[in-house]
Parts: sequence; C-alpha cells; structure tokens
Amino acid sequence: MAGRRKPELLIPAGSLEVLRTAVIFGADAVYIGGEAFGLRAKAKNFSPEEMAEGIAFAHARGVKVYVTANILAHNDDLEGAAAYFQELRDMEPERCDGLIISDPGMFAIAREVWPEAEIHISTQANNTNYRTYRFWWELGARRVVSARELSLAEIRAIRERIPEEMEIESFVQGSMCISYSGRCLLSNYFTGRDANQGSCTHPCRWKYAVVEETRPGEYLPVYENERGTYIFNSKDLCMIEHIPELVEAGIDSFKVEGRMKTALYIATVARTYRRAIDDYFVSGERYRANLDWYRAEISKCTYRQFTTGFYFGRPAGEAQIYDNSTYVNEYIYLGNIREVAAGDALPWMQGMEDRDVFSLARLEQRNKFSVGEAIEIMKPDGRNVPATVEAMYNGEGEAVESCPHAREIIWVRLSEMPAPWDLLRRENRAEA
Repeated sequence: MAGRRKPELLIPAGSLEVLRTAVIFGADAVYIGGEAFGLRAKAKNFSPEEMAEGIAFAHARGVKVYVTANILAHNDDLEGAAAYFQELRDMEPERCDGLIISDPGMFAIAREVWPEAEIHISTQANNTNYRTYRFWWELGARRVVSARELSLAEIRAIRERIPEEMEIESFVQGSMCISYSGRCLLSNYFTGRDANQGSCTHPCRWKYAVVEETRPGEYLPVYENERGTYIFNSKDLCMIEHIPELVEAGIDSFKVEGRMKTALYIATVARTYRRAIDDYFVSGERYRANLDWYRAEISKCTYRQFTTGFYFGRPAGEAQIYDNSTYVNEYIYLGNIREVAAGDALPWMQGMEDRDVFSLARLEQRNKFSVGEAIEIMKPDGRNVPATVEAMYNGEGEAVESCPHAREIIWVRLSEMPAPWDLLRRENRAEA
C-alpha cells in the first residue's frame, strides 16, 4: 500500500435516481450516458436537463461525473457527434468531468470541439498493452480502461511502463461479456441490433442446443443437462476479496459495470466497495477483519454467481454457468426515502390521533410491500436497521394496507425511523 494512490470508486448510473443513490452511498465518480452515442440504449439514460441536474447534485457532494460516448461509430453517427460534444462542453450550470470514448473518429471530433476535455479510453478499444496506453496518452487521453482480458500481472507491467500521472481504470464488479472486450456480434447476427452501438439483446444469456443438419427439429444438448445449456453465460466479476492486489497492481479507478442496474444493486455495491477501500487504506488488518461483512453484503445484490475473471489467469469452465441464466436475488428493492416529516406537519393528518408523536417517510415505491411486514433500512454508512411497517398512506393521505401499483407515492410509518436517502429493502421470499 505504501506509495499507492487511493483508487477512485467509479459507479454506473442509468437514471437520475440511480445517480443520486450512487453519490449518497459512496461513489467517488459516476458514469452516465446521454440520449445518444452510449452503449446502453435500453437504459433510461439522461436528457440534457437531467444530466445538468445530476452533475450539479454530484458536484455539490464532491463527486465527479463522466459521460459515455463509446459507440463504435459508423459514418452516419459522426454527423451529430460534434453538436453533442458542443452541448456537453456548454452545459450549465456545470459540465461533466470527462468523456469516455472508444472510437478514434469520435475521439478526434471531441478533441476538435472541446480541446481541454478530459478523455478516458473505453475498454471497447481493446487496451491490452503498454504501447496502446502510451499511444492514447500522446494523443491527449488522460485515462485508459484496461481490457477485461488482462491479468493483474499484465496491469502491473503496464503501470511500470506508462507515465506516472496517466491513469488505469479497471472493472472490479459486474457482468462479464463472452466477447472480446465487449465487442460482440451475436446480437447483430441474431436480431439485427448492434451491441457495439448500444442495442445489445444479450444473446449470451439465451439457452442453446445443437441441431444436426440431417435431423431437423431434433435438438441435442450441448452439455449433459436435461434443461439444455447456456454455453455463453458467464458468471459475474467480483473482486471485493482482492482489494490489496488491485491496489498493488497500480489501478487508479475501480469501475463497476451496470448502467442497467437498479438503485438497490448500486447502493449495495457502492457501499460495500466504499467501506472495503477505506478500510484497506486504514490498515490491511482492518480490511481482513471485515472480509466476512464484505462477502455477506455484496451477496445481497442481484448477481449470477461470482468469478475473478482474468485477473489471476485465464478462466476455465468454472467461470461459465451452463445450466441456467437466472440471477441470485436475495433482496427486493422497495424504494428510496425522499422525505421525512413529522405527522402533525402534514395537513391531511390533522384529524389523526397521536399525530404529534410519530413521523412519516415518503418514498416512490418500486415493489409491493404491506403493513406488518418486516423490512430493512439500508443506510449509506453501512448499517442495516430492521424495521416493521406500522402504517401506510397513499398520496392522498388515505390509509392503505399495501402498495400494489408500481411507482406509487407512499408515506410509511416504521418502527425505526429512516432518514432521507436511506433505501428500503426486504428479503426475497415467496408471497403468502
């Protein structure tokens, strides 16, 4: 650890709600996509107004925002690129802290339109050696995202051969792609939707079988399993148990994958890595003492089983999941607390007894829950507080027993009072 910089924790956000969650739960920086030129067309993404609001929210809390423009551009894509980079350059009241780009043409346009912009080279550019890093540095890039196929030994060798002030960013958590550095042709081939332009349909998670040409209609399992096989379905990357090795390799930014993920996923991952990084930079002993907590907490996010990817050598068959494509999903996201108010401060509660002795919390509900349920308040500081739902009111102030309609505005009275920005979740269990 001696002499190593404390790495940035870089968290994805596919919406303004998730950006706020990432910031509150421990991100040093977030990366987002606008309405064009990013690789997550199916994410909600950010309008210019939402982007400006998100940047202001993050900057007010000392968090950076990077904007993705990392498609592999075709001729027609270049026509609007200059206008887009100009819009980002001129955004008010504040502009983003950097651009994430993979295509050399897009890079050149960004440099022409916004010469002083900090540019990071996406993993899509297949950054596998120190000469590639130096190539981008000499063109003006500040940071390069390492290819997922690199081992820690290879990253250490790159760190030794590039300028000290140049930054290495590497993925530490999230979905792995069966293709090379995320450059996949399966989606384009099967559905006509180009993964390299943001429209991936994730055929790597589909169920496959073999058909022999002389026996049409007879499906043969690729793997000995009665349910067929998911031959392209990789496990999720998780490096929470290897923070020391990542730091010692000289990685400057720990990147989490997942601009399609929920606020619960982002809160869980951001909070866990935040504590692990901070603990390690206090002492190795403190980090090791809390390993069980990191493991337990990271397993509460939605995931496909974990692997360390290529970091310790080329993964073998155990890095794939051949028999299903389902997630491990231990907790259900209920919503983020938007506001806490004293009962006697709410006009629609004036006729209620004891309104002056309790408070209510307002949230926009994400999944159904009911009065009487045991839930958990997830706090940014690492605490998980058990609570019971004692009462529930809809947006009109009417008492209700549950909230079955998605995105309802709900006021709840809990046995333990949450604070604004806390997140509510409950264990994933079969409904009675």
